[in-house]
Amino acid sequence: MVSKAGNVDDSFVFGTVGAPKSTPSKPGGSPGAVVHSRTLGLSALEIGWVQSVRVTEPTCAKIKDAAEESNVAVSVHAPYYINLNAKNDEWPKSRKRLMDAARYGNLAGATDIIFHPGSYFGRPADEVLERAVPRLRECVRELREAGNPVTLRPETMGKSAMLGSLEDTLVMAQEIKGVLPCIDIAHLHARSGDGSTNSYDEFSNILDKMTKALGTQSLSDLHIHISGIEYGPKGEKKHLPLDESDMCYRAFLQVLADRGCSGRLLCESPIMEDDAMLLQDTWEKIISHGHAS
Repeated sequence: MVSKAGNVDDSFVFGTVGAPKSTPSKPGGSPGAVVHSRTLGLSALEIGWVQSVRVTEPTCAKIKDAAEESNVAVSVHAPYYINLNAKNDEWPKSRKRLMDAARYGNLAGATDIIFHPGSYFGRPADEVLERAVPRLRECVRELREAGNPVTLRPETMGKSAMLGSLEDTLVMAQEIKGVLPCIDIAHLHARSGDGSTNSYDEFSNILDKMTKALGTQSLSDLHIHISGIEYGPKGEKKHLPLDESDMCYRAFLQVLADRGCSGRLLCESPIMEDDAMLLQDTWEKIISHGHAS
């Protein structure tokens, strides 16, 4: 079945999480990574501000200009050290990391800010969400008051001890306008530790849950991370190249095509641009012929 989009340009855009490994040292930095992404034939980039947000407004302007000139869709991965379930005295630091990523990301032309939502600290998910949702709602409120339109996207996480099950991210998105999930399909595959979430039917079930929670329109604005992944009983261990893993990425792409989905597909495997181009090529075959050859 061919997707409603008909071609790759108006269905999914493909790119990497972080600068492509082959980005030249000059001009370098995020502006250089944007330009190089387009040179590779990719049209999306998730800038990795994963340690801290250390960027100036002039640099943000350069990133935005490069993205507009190259027609590359930009998003930002906020620092890892954000926890919506942080203790009250630690929350302000987490909050500032998220808000800085949103502020500077918006200046850089990013539309979406991806972040790791935190840890359960051994508490039940529903109890943790009672703390997390109001905090996240307040972040969105402040951004909108400042005229900042970015979408905040809690990422599905690869370990069962982490806040970030599919259901967690859907609750946050249901409760707060301006929040949508970042679906890391490798993390969802690794999270349970048993090799599940790796078949056509299981991938389709994810989209069913999204549709039930957020409506059909949510499938036209997907932000997806994908890679191979090594996992154990407690979940994620490390990312792997797609073809060195058990990740059934062709079946996943087939589901996206069959359901007429669109959005961004971003790869964070160790060979990220090679795998991003592999995914793009596979996608083009699917929507041209109905299935990957």
